[in-house]
Amino acid sequence: MNTVQAPDRVLATPAAEALIGELRGEYGPLLFHQSGGCCDGSSPMCYPQGDFLVGDGDVLLGEIGGAPFYISRPQFEYWKHTQLIIDVVPGRGGMFSLENGRGVRFLTRSRLFTDEEIEALKAAGRF
Repeated sequence: MNTVQAPDRVLATPAAEALIGELRGEYGPLLFHQSGGCCDGSSPMCYPQGDFLVGDGDVLLGEIGGAPFYISRPQFEYWKHTQLIIDVVPGRGGMFSLENGRGVRFLTRSRLFTDEEIEALKAAGRF
């Protein structure tokens, strides 16, 4: 019987990993938060650790580039069937996100988990 290992809930592209490394070199330890709020929409926001207060309503999805990645619980419920893939594209970063002013911004892409991956996440207690 072939068992599927529970997939990561969040991944970063090589471009995102490189930008995270650059930002970490400048600001120290980082933290990401994906909200569904207004202002910057659903852009992943990058902060120095300690500058963003993680609340009881936030879910830790995993880590990208050594930085914890959180999502608001309502957004998690909406996106729990998807794997988030953090990328970097040309543009202007979120107003409070550390990449702002660099001519690039973080972008969330996603893909639906397969039925087998969802079962593996459930078995691992991560769904």
